[in-house]
Amino acid sequence: MVKKIGLLLGPLVFFSLQYTPLFSLSNEALLVVALAAWMIVWWITEAVSISVTALLPLVIYPLSGLMSVNEVGANYGSSIVFLFFGGFVLALALEKVNLHRRIALSIIHRTGTTPNRVILGFMLATGFMSMWISNTASTVVMLPIALSVIQLLVQSDFEFTANEQRFSLSIMLGIAFSANAGGIATVIGTPPNSVLIGLLENEYNIQISFFKWMLIGLPFSLCLIGLIYFLFTQVLFSNTGIVFKTDEDVIAQQLQELGPLRRDEKHVLVVFALMVFFWVFRTLINSYIPTLGLTDTIISVGGAIALFSIPSDFRNDRFILEWKDTQRLAWGILILFGGGLALAKGMAQTGIVSAITDVISQADFNVLLTVSLLIALMLFMTELMSNVALVAVLSPVIAGIAMGLDIPIIYMLIPVTMASSCAFMLPMATPPNAIVFASGYIKVSQMARAGVLINLLAIVLLILLYQFALPLVF
Repeated sequence: MVKKIGLLLGPLVFFSLQYTPLFSLSNEALLVVALAAWMIVWWITEAVSISVTALLPLVIYPLSGLMSVNEVGANYGSSIVFLFFGGFVLALALEKVNLHRRIALSIIHRTGTTPNRVILGFMLATGFMSMWISNTASTVVMLPIALSVIQLLVQSDFEFTANEQRFSLSIMLGIAFSANAGGIATVIGTPPNSVLIGLLENEYNIQISFFKWMLIGLPFSLCLIGLIYFLFTQVLFSNTGIVFKTDEDVIAQQLQELGPLRRDEKHVLVVFALMVFFWVFRTLINSYIPTLGLTDTIISVGGAIALFSIPSDFRNDRFILEWKDTQRLAWGILILFGGGLALAKGMAQTGIVSAITDVISQADFNVLLTVSLLIALMLFMTELMSNVALVAVLSPVIAGIAMGLDIPIIYMLIPVTMASSCAFMLPMATPPNAIVFASGYIKVSQMARAGVLINLLAIVLLILLYQFALPLVF
């Protein structure tokens, strides 16, 4: 029923708003506001796929005469779209050769087998994997491993004790929450990061390199995962009374089943390492070879081409990746990036962002309080709707607010964008939350109780990031 209502309400809102005077906006600006409202309604109600909704500017802008098809279409072919495409291809390769599972098991194996160390191992492994592959994929990989550990390491064979239930809950929620937090660490870790990078590059000519984002994102992710771990093991789900079976080494057994590194795994590992190396040291390399003009997108697409070009079996004409493997690639997310960038372009071109800037500059707002409220608003809104869609719609508005407050726009946009990945309260907020909830080990009330505390801690961390860390890096 909600979808049916949303399907009709979206276009109805679009046509209604075009004839509603709003702050003396021009007809072109009203059109963009109306289109944004239509997209928001469809995104919230999921009346159609969020990626299909993102195609609306490609039709509405040219029909209204606001932009030509070529001008709008350029947003769907932005360099940021191809940066994420390369990241998706890398993730496909890691998953195809099962290297992501080997890396995860190796991390868990090295952290130890006491209850708290097992939880830490799962959280670190999930967080690390989420930096490079989708949060959903990293959760799907970790969940069966966690279920094996729960079933084989816990002492009781038939019914869990209270301590064992807390241990199980810690692992399950730890996986979901670490997947959400880990993606924040890199540009390709979660889609909202790339939406922001694209907006800054396209509209404001501000470039944030892969390495520079990691200088902010990685410490934040580690701090957040550390706080979650402390809360789980010391406050919410203490499991001091649990004893594991001493004759079961589940992780070592699963690692042994994988066998030694295969040729295709080695090839993917080399490409993965080279991509990360060039992403991290790109600026340094360009300073020594200025004519090279290396960019994060070039590295990403170059790595993708390599994964399609390196043979895994030269005699039989087999490669690490074949084009048919891209059937599993999240093409819809790439379209979603384009839709968000097109919407931002319309807001800037029609003067909406300038109007917001003027209104804010004339008001007497406390900067820190405004930033804090925007962070909290984004974080709790993303519990109910797509974080990519939220960032796509709100980023241009927040940029206008930042300019009105006379602060650098990245100081406000980065923490607010990061907040969109900090949804820990509800199963429907993120795919990792939904996946672990479906395991049957978690109740909604348990996730909400832990999640609301972590949401509040994330808000505090993001405010500290805004106040102290960002001025040091940018």
